[in-house]
Amino acid sequence: MSSQHRHFPPLEVRERATCMCHHGDACSIYAPGHALHLIQSRLASATPSDWADAIVEDADPRSGVIIVRGLDDDAPVALWNGAGAAGILKRGTPVALHGRYNVLAVGRERFNVARP
Repeated sequence: MSSQHRHFPPLEVRERATCMCHHGDACSIYAPGHALHLIQSRLASATPSDWADAIVEDADPRSGVIIVRGLDDDAPVALWNGAGAAGILKRGTPVALHGRYNVLAVGRERFNVARP
């Protein structure tokens, strides 16, 4: 004879999850502009035709906002990253931006970016 299972309703979440990058630590979520997920990185690597070369026009480490200017269309693009990309970028640094998967490549390093 089996016993009846009690049904417990799911608990309601009352607070939003906050990323640790807002407190000066490493990103703890994979939302746009935060930590780069392995799958996101692999998808960007598997689609090389979607990369566009660009030059850093401005980078503000306090806000995480990065302005890049594409070499093809010369249009400025505003990006945001909470994982520290703005802290290592200087004006004039060559970068590559993957438009489909929102990945910013700085040399061998990759960052997840959001378009604010």
